[in-house]
Amino acid sequence: MEQNNYVKQFPELLKGKKIMYVHGFASSGQSGTVSRLRTVFPHATVIAPDLPIHPQEALDLLHRLCEDEHPDLILGTSMGGMFTEQLYGFDRICINPAFKIADTMQEHGLTGKQRFQNPRLDDVQEFYVDKPLVKEYRAITEQNFAHADDTDEQHRVYGLFGNKDELVDTFSIFPYMQAIHFHGEHRMNDHSFMHSVVPVIRWIDDRQQERERPIVYIGTEALWQSDGQPRPSAQKAVRLLIERYQVYFVSFDMNADNINHLKSQLQEYIGVPAWGHTVITNQRHLLYGDYLVQAACGARWPQKDPDPMATPIELGSDTFKTWDDIIDYFSRLGGQ
Repeated sequence: MEQNNYVKQFPELLKGKKIMYVHGFASSGQSGTVSRLRTVFPHATVIAPDLPIHPQEALDLLHRLCEDEHPDLILGTSMGGMFTEQLYGFDRICINPAFKIADTMQEHGLTGKQRFQNPRLDDVQEFYVDKPLVKEYRAITEQNFAHADDTDEQHRVYGLFGNKDELVDTFSIFPYMQAIHFHGEHRMNDHSFMHSVVPVIRWIDDRQQERERPIVYIGTEALWQSDGQPRPSAQKAVRLLIERYQVYFVSFDMNADNINHLKSQLQEYIGVPAWGHTVITNQRHLLYGDYLVQAACGARWPQKDPDPMATPIELGSDTFKTWDDIIDYFSRLGGQ
C-alpha cells in the first residue's frame, strides 16, 4: 500500500488547549518533534522545557509546570516518556519510553562527555555522564508505575512502541492496558508521527471534548484482494476517513487462525488506527453505526444475515467501483 510522509495541519484538534512535550536524553525543547506539534496543531499552545541534566531536578520542574500550566495532554519521548509516566492525573502519551534508561546509557555508550543534539536556551552544548549520574537515573526509574493500578490512570496513559526501535524496548514491562506497537524506529519522523501519534491524540481529544463522530465500519474483505494483496487506495482511504469518522474494521470469520492472521495484516497495513477498533463478529445485524463499506462480491458476509444498522457501501459495485470512488463520496459528505 502507498505511503504518505507529509505533515498536515489539524486546526480543530486540541484547539485552545495546552500540550506539554517532554524531550528525550541529550535533546531539548527545540527538537523537531516540537516543530511538528506546532505545525500540526496550530491552535494549541505547546510547552516544551529544556530539562535539567539531574533527573530529580527535571521531574521537579515538570511537576511545577503541570501545577502552573495544567496541560491538557503530555507527550514524552524516550527519557521524556519515562518522566511522562510519572506525571499522574493528566492525559499522556509515552512514546518509546526509556524506563530502563540507566541500563540504556551503559549499554549504548551514553556515558562520559555528551553533546546536546538540539540547541538549548541556556546555550550549554556539552554535559558529562558519570557513575553517580547513572545512579540518579536508576533511582528515578524506580518511581515509575507507582499508580499504574489506579483505574483512572489506566485510561489516561498510552504507550507507543516502535517495532524497529533498536535502542529501547520496554513494551513488556509497560503495565498499562493501552500499549500499542507502531511502525517506526526510536526517533520519530514525519511518517510515524502523523500515522501513529496523531490518531491517538485524536482519540484523546475526542474523549476530552465528548465528541461523537459518525461511525464507519469497513469489512476487512474490502481491504484486500482475493490474492491477499492490498486493494489500491485502501490505505489512503482509511487515513482520510479517520480524520473525520470513527472507523472500525470488521470481520465475520471466527476461525482463530484466521483472526490472528487478520490482526497481523491490520497491524502491518493499517497500524495504530486498527488498535482497539477491530471487531470480530458473526452477527452482522448488530453493527450499529452510520456506514458499512463491504465488498460487493466474493467472500464477505453470509447472505442469510439481516442487514446491519448502517448505510451499506458496496465496493466493486457500479457506484463504487474502486476505493477512489469511495474517497470521493466521503469527501463530498464532509464528515457527515
